[in-house]
Amino acid sequence: MVRADMVRGPDFLRAASDAEFRIGLCEWLARELPALAAGRGPAAMNSIEFRLAWENHICKAGLSGLGWPREVGGHALSLSRQAIYHEEVARAGAPLPVNMIAHGIVAPTLIAFGSAEQKRRYLPRILDNSEIWCQGYSEPDAGSDLAALALRAERRGDVYLLNGQKIWTSFAHLSDYCLLLARTGQGSSPRTGISVMLTDMKLPGISVRPIRQITGEADFNEVFFDNVEVPATALLGKENEGWRLAMAAANYERSTYFVPRVVRLQSELEQLIRLASRTYRHGCAVIDKPSVREELTRLCINAHALRLFADKILADSEAGEASGVDSSAIKLLWSENHQRLFNLAMEVLGPEAALGPQELNSPDEGRWVREYLWTRAETILAGTSEVHRNIIAERGLGLPR
Repeated sequence: MVRADMVRGPDFLRAASDAEFRIGLCEWLARELPALAAGRGPAAMNSIEFRLAWENHICKAGLSGLGWPREVGGHALSLSRQAIYHEEVARAGAPLPVNMIAHGIVAPTLIAFGSAEQKRRYLPRILDNSEIWCQGYSEPDAGSDLAALALRAERRGDVYLLNGQKIWTSFAHLSDYCLLLARTGQGSSPRTGISVMLTDMKLPGISVRPIRQITGEADFNEVFFDNVEVPATALLGKENEGWRLAMAAANYERSTYFVPRVVRLQSELEQLIRLASRTYRHGCAVIDKPSVREELTRLCINAHALRLFADKILADSEAGEASGVDSSAIKLLWSENHQRLFNLAMEVLGPEAALGPQELNSPDEGRWVREYLWTRAETILAGTSEVHRNIIAERGLGLPR
């Protein structure tokens, strides 16, 4: 286990007030991010290589585990300070991390449900970013209907024998471990008989096949399990009680995990306004086009409301009143507004949008096109919009199934 006295970080982590914390963080970012990015073009800033380099730099500086308890090596920062951190990192233009599954989902799940040995084994290596994690949930016949998963884990003495397939597994080709859902039994409903396993991705019998995306990248993967022997000690929590753990992990993913994206939405909107102001067509700035101004206004209102909603979720979480319905709502609203923003960006770019995401001669336009293509997945990942609307309707509004 990481001891509290081993954890170090910049002085601003110990600031007396939120204002001092923000100032110290801004000064650190203004110094460290440009130094690491020196000599790299705009396209390189979003590359896997730079994202990993920046994430490793953050962890080496002692800026990981911000919200973890001190007894497991964290800084025990309040959610409000974590929100300030994500806000300023987004404002500085830092890229999203690659190992976000480990820091945002696996670690909170381990802290809540892991054994002492599992915490000792895995948390330090998440803290220093030396091990990358993926999340093995979706299957060819069990995407949004997670309870329909079919990957089998059969107990054989001190191991589980895994057979089956996962799909759309982000960064599986880079990952050392996988937070895996498997069917270990049968019960009265599809949600029973599911277990969570901390699976070594280098075990014999695991094969990973990258899926080429419309952006030209291959971040998603198919993962096949052929008689894979997973130690019984890899079981997280109790056998056949994995649904409860999976729902807790989903709440981490859909609530505080999405706060950085809500902040980035506001930053991207500001960038889009600047793009529309400097882009001319037929002798006029695109921002003066009535339909563009109307959509920008709507996006500004939605982004502001979404940020207020995120602040409410943070306050509720700090008070121990987090709602699964709220987490579904913020994921739904963020993803659909993010798509609207980049749809408008394509209208602003006009013919230049046809340059494509890999256009080296127009890297700024290429970045907008790349993000537009990527947003196509955002109403599907972490639960489709349709699933979240059902959750809101049934659990929030009490409507019949």
